[in-house]
Amino acid sequence: MLRELKTFLMVTRAGSFALAGERVGLTQSAVSAQMQRLEEALGTELFERTGRSARLNAFGRAAVAKAEQIVSLFEALGSELETSALRGTLRLGAISTIQTGPLPAALKSFQAHYPQVSVRIVPGSSVQLLSQVDSGEIDAAILVEPPFVLPKELSWRALLRERFTLIVPNEIYSKRSGWKDYLLTHRFVRYDRGSFGGRLVERFLRRHRLAVDEAIELDDLAAMVRMVGQGLGVALVPASGALITPDVRCVELGREVFYRNLGVVERAEGEREWVGAFVKGLVGSARDFSRMAKGSG
Repeated sequence: MLRELKTFLMVTRAGSFALAGERVGLTQSAVSAQMQRLEEALGTELFERTGRSARLNAFGRAAVAKAEQIVSLFEALGSELETSALRGTLRLGAISTIQTGPLPAALKSFQAHYPQVSVRIVPGSSVQLLSQVDSGEIDAAILVEPPFVLPKELSWRALLRERFTLIVPNEIYSKRSGWKDYLLTHRFVRYDRGSFGGRLVERFLRRHRLAVDEAIELDDLAAMVRMVGQGLGVALVPASGALITPDVRCVELGREVFYRNLGVVERAEGEREWVGAFVKGLVGSARDFSRMAKGSG
């Protein structure tokens, strides 16, 4: 709760969630989410909320001095225990497909330089992980590039570009059939439209005015591939070597190919130096991974 207590004190000094957010590098919604978590942990409301304003109530005013004391004691403790070796935890969000790509090599290099820093990998969808970085629950996240401009408090670093392909069950594959034939004549396993990658698929289908016969919709690419392999339909998925299995065949989209961009999102002004060091190493690892993938392709 230390992060929430620090934000609480900034709110009391700034006078509003919005102004406090600007000073600590959080969006107004992220500040609001932290204050809700703090109130839930304490079991009482700290603010009187009317419309867009939020003023301290009696409990909130009484909590200020205690919060200042807790934060001060913690900072003093940190100074006393400071050593040459950095210690802590890197909280890293990652979509499932990146975890077998450049991530292991980046983690190996990171732990060689920061042996006292443990890593906690938080799985989730790109939408979920982006929200968790914004609220400060995790330090950084590897995800699909959002289809909108990020708030200024967050920064984006590109990692990989993956093309989409159509996958079909082995038993229906034919060299004479093109990707459009399969989409028009077989049921469709859809990449969840609420996900960033699924929105790319939806845009592709609309651009080609294709009315597909939907069988299943989900946001788990590995599960989608397994379902196609079982003959439940065809699907448009990223052509990742970690995804494609022996029981499916890829049908390339030719000139109509489209891509998803993978990258890492972190706070523009990170609190821990090792977060920036990890991101820098991850970018280099992704570059090496892409070079090897092209060489083997």
